[in-house]
Amino acid sequence: MRAHVRDPRAPEGGPKGRRVGDGRQGEDGHEYETCQGEEADDEPLGAVHSRIVTYADRQPVTSRQALPSLAAVNQAQGFLFFLILLGGVATMLRLVDRTRSTVPYPVLLAVGGIVIGLIPGLRLPSIGPDLILLAFVPGLVFEASLALDLPELRRRVLPVSLLATLGVFLTVVAIGALAHFWLGFDWAGGMLLGAIVAATDPIAVVNVLRQLKAPAGLAAIMEGESLFNDGTGVAVFAAALGTILSGHPSLVDAGLRFLFVTVVGAVIGLGVGTLAVLLLRRIDDADLEIMITLVTAYGGYLAADVVHASGVVSVVAAGLVIARFGSRTGRLHGTQLVGFWNLLAFVLNAILFLLVGAALPTHQVLAVGGLVVGAYLIMFAARALPVYLLLGLADLRGDRIPWSWRHMTFWGGMRGALSIALALSVAATPGVDTRISVVAYGIVLLSLLVQGGLLLPVAGLLGLRPTPESAWRSED
Repeated sequence: MRAHVRDPRAPEGGPKGRRVGDGRQGEDGHEYETCQGEEADDEPLGAVHSRIVTYADRQPVTSRQALPSLAAVNQAQGFLFFLILLGGVATMLRLVDRTRSTVPYPVLLAVGGIVIGLIPGLRLPSIGPDLILLAFVPGLVFEASLALDLPELRRRVLPVSLLATLGVFLTVVAIGALAHFWLGFDWAGGMLLGAIVAATDPIAVVNVLRQLKAPAGLAAIMEGESLFNDGTGVAVFAAALGTILSGHPSLVDAGLRFLFVTVVGAVIGLGVGTLAVLLLRRIDDADLEIMITLVTAYGGYLAADVVHASGVVSVVAAGLVIARFGSRTGRLHGTQLVGFWNLLAFVLNAILFLLVGAALPTHQVLAVGGLVVGAYLIMFAARALPVYLLLGLADLRGDRIPWSWRHMTFWGGMRGALSIALALSVAATPGVDTRISVVAYGIVLLSLLVQGGLLLPVAGLLGLRPTPESAWRSED
């Protein structure tokens, strides 16, 4: 027998219940029920369903109106509608990109996301740092690692190493100092802002370089820098945030944290990648190869993240180990594995940049618009220091790295979704300046819109964008 609970709204000594299905109502207009034909305590039927589905007005409803799964279905339908909306916008923007390739596809996606976010009355699911870092970054970084031209990267190892290590530190210091003296941030806040936006984003850069069909040497420098300084930048950010939260910020503490985050992340990535290669050598099945690499990418990130090391460094290391195995054996080229990762990267990239644009805190960014513009100009100027200084040291005679490549490396240093994730992660962190998160978000969007929007025209001015005739000959 089912237990009944008296509805406090029902009058004392109210009418007795009727059998379910007899179509009668009580004197107060509510429908009543009993169990197995027995007379039970009076309870409006709407009260039973109100314990399952919450309604705003909390009024009694009929059994036909009170479906227990109504709220859940609506939430699921809303999420599905949002995914369909993102997919439709991404498809239309891709068609625009293929017909009139004047703006890189990631930039179009970010603009489309901003437009979606400004639609009045449209409720969007919240986007957090964990969603970006756990769902998107491992797959995109791993795919970029697999696609690296390793022989060309070896030839450019000196400039890539300088940009990805010393270049990140120079950028953090330059942005932190200028943000302190010009924008009024304290030293810790300025350095944290510099750490968030110091590294160029591989997700944005790799897609633009592939669309640009850049020279192999330039692509190796920019892709290698974006991948490796991505890991370095996250490690610097973790070290800077950790020393701030400790209450006693210091360079020594930040340096020790950086070494731990980087070294441990690299060791985990090398171990996971080596284990994956051992498995790949023993199988010759495309489905299993895809599953092994998928687990490697996300498992390597998670393993490093659990011990508070750099998940990005781990994924890059694991990806390079597998890419080296594919380069030596030739098994990973032209296979279903490469096709799967290309498709996955395309889908993740489209959804990610739409989400970044849609989640823009418009009112908060406009409230500190002056700071955002000033911080973006600082970031843009600070990019010149590592590019021209370090590339000059890597090529003293100036014959291996042409000046057009240096200018493109400077202009193409866009920031992307990873910086967004780092900015969101400190949005509500005690002890951190609340303006840092919003300013960093604004810097990333200005970087995508200004530098990304003008990247192809700048490439044309530098003579790096292939003409239709050269592209036609290369296809032949």
